[in-house]
Amino acid sequence: MAAELRRPRALIVPSGSELVRGDRLDRNGPYLAASLVRLGVDVAGIRLVGDGEEDLRRAIRDGLEFEILVVTGGLGPTHDDRTMALLAEAAGVPLELNPTLEGEIAAVSRAIAARLGRPYADFQEGVRKQATIPAGAEIVGLAGTAPSVALRTPRGVAVTLPGPPAEVLALWPKATETAAFRAALGSTVAPARSSFRFFGVSESAVAQALAAAGGEPEGIEVTICAREFEIHVDLLVSAHALEASAAFEQAFIEPIAEHLYGTGEASVEERVLDACGAAGWTLGTAESCTGGLVASRLTAIPGSSSAFVGSIVSYANEVKEHTLGVASSLLAERGAVSREVAEAMARGARTALACDVAIAITGIAGPGGGTPEKPVGTVFIHVQTPTRSEGISLGIMGSRDVVRARATTAALHLARRLVTEI
Repeated sequence: MAAELRRPRALIVPSGSELVRGDRLDRNGPYLAASLVRLGVDVAGIRLVGDGEEDLRRAIRDGLEFEILVVTGGLGPTHDDRTMALLAEAAGVPLELNPTLEGEIAAVSRAIAARLGRPYADFQEGVRKQATIPAGAEIVGLAGTAPSVALRTPRGVAVTLPGPPAEVLALWPKATETAAFRAALGSTVAPARSSFRFFGVSESAVAQALAAAGGEPEGIEVTICAREFEIHVDLLVSAHALEASAAFEQAFIEPIAEHLYGTGEASVEERVLDACGAAGWTLGTAESCTGGLVASRLTAIPGSSSAFVGSIVSYANEVKEHTLGVASSLLAERGAVSREVAEAMARGARTALACDVAIAITGIAGPGGGTPEKPVGTVFIHVQTPTRSEGISLGIMGSRDVVRARATTAALHLARRLVTEI
């Protein structure tokens, strides 16, 4: 049993001074970690390092103590792109110029030189640098002129990837198919995964449900993550625990099942769009305090244009009145932040956008603008469909960003409920 439970461990090292300075958020680490977990790998950590030579050297040496090391960044043609050299040094292998790789990088560089009207000689030294890799490394592929390689190590494998997230997305799947990476995985069996998505329940209530179910059983890892009014619960089930998982899931989920809005990875915005598509309905938004965040989340979904038609960001009262048709008398009597105005905004959006379903939000995001009657965090949401019309009010505690984000999530969930419970 112990041998079955043993999983390879990994360290992820995103490099780049812009990451440690906070100029740019690391998107590679979380993506790679999630991918490795799905493969059955135990991710020990994500270690951000800058471009400093000693910091990167230490991180790579530490990473080679694990079965899998993944380093992103530092693969360019300049002097501070040190990943290949430091990996070779730490692994105790020489650097070698790879002729095949040199030809591929040269072809890309010649095209760039021609486009820029510069001589190829300006690029030649950089080409040789990027084509010089640790001896014995497998070439994964190129992203532009940056090479990704997989190098066998005494404990397993080290993978280099470029820094831009789009390039990581393109090359990582290829890296996981290399012989070096597959050897590091060994006989690891990817765990089964179950995902549960909740809305309207606290993280502590989910934790209590877990405790009442007996806590984490052997072979089942439970991850509970709060995300702007939602709670995401993921179960990773080892092969030997598959038979016990069904009974555990039932005991765990049943006390909080009324808050379960779906299983699997689909987001609430995906579910709203799918439900509108299934009903043959189009969807639009009228947003004030959220400034288009609902529309942004909807349009981030590929294929959203099949249902989503557009949004009106009615920040000023004049826009609410002249574009959405909200009566000036209503605005004067009830105020722009009111249940009645939210309903009028939804009704006006259905007309102005010629859509079947409209989501409307108005509120006070702060930090100023609140009153004793309507403090910061007061939000009114209304959704109208061809068959239903319903509004809710919220009092959200937190910063401006928190108020806007949580109002967006709440609006999407009201829409989900109304379009799925026809």
